[in-house]
Amino acid sequence: MMKLWGRKSSINVQKVLWCLAELGMQEGKDFERIDAGLHFGQNRTPEFLKLNPNGLVPTLVDGNIVLWESNTIVRYLAKQYDHSHRFSTDINTQYQSEKWMDWQLGTMWPPLRVAMLGLTRTPEAERNYALIEKSYQEADSLLQLLDQELSCKLYCSGDTFQIGDIPLALCVNRWILLNQSFPEQTGPRSQLKNIDAWMRRLQENTQYKIVEEKALNIVK
Repeated sequence: MMKLWGRKSSINVQKVLWCLAELGMQEGKDFERIDAGLHFGQNRTPEFLKLNPNGLVPTLVDGNIVLWESNTIVRYLAKQYDHSHRFSTDINTQYQSEKWMDWQLGTMWPPLRVAMLGLTRTPEAERNYALIEKSYQEADSLLQLLDQELSCKLYCSGDTFQIGDIPLALCVNRWILLNQSFPEQTGPRSQLKNIDAWMRRLQENTQYKIVEEKALNIVK
């Protein structure tokens, strides 16, 4: 059975869990998930480091294939297990989606991660609130670019849901929750109507609820 190492509260593990749900795969039936990271530990053991020398989650073991890096795992799952054609294989749609996955990882996530770790993982006495607000506001500005793109598209790559929507939506979720939980520390959040409409579509038409219901309380 396929094994997925990682705790449900991790944004990167959630990408994989959401993708698996879109492919009709169920935990306990089609794959085993092993809690790892933070208070669960296990990610620094010799067994785990042999699989993933970074000591990070998620890590996927599928037969003799061992993968880490969440976006790569999502790409692999969609390629290997999308038997019902949940995701379009049209070349333009596919690579428009891939573009946004790279943007999420290389552009959007770095500033938002600073704010998130600063507010949810750093002891209060050690927090750099000026840096936290600066990083959050940088992420806020970047999301205005996504909002503009969504003014003429239903999803990040066109009119159909693609894997690129998964990491983007999970970043947007963090952006919203951080402001709800720490409004003074993040500063104001832009009201982006196209992103709001897109998130509603995801809630109604995808398996977003798999991660929304189980694992999106980032404050704990």
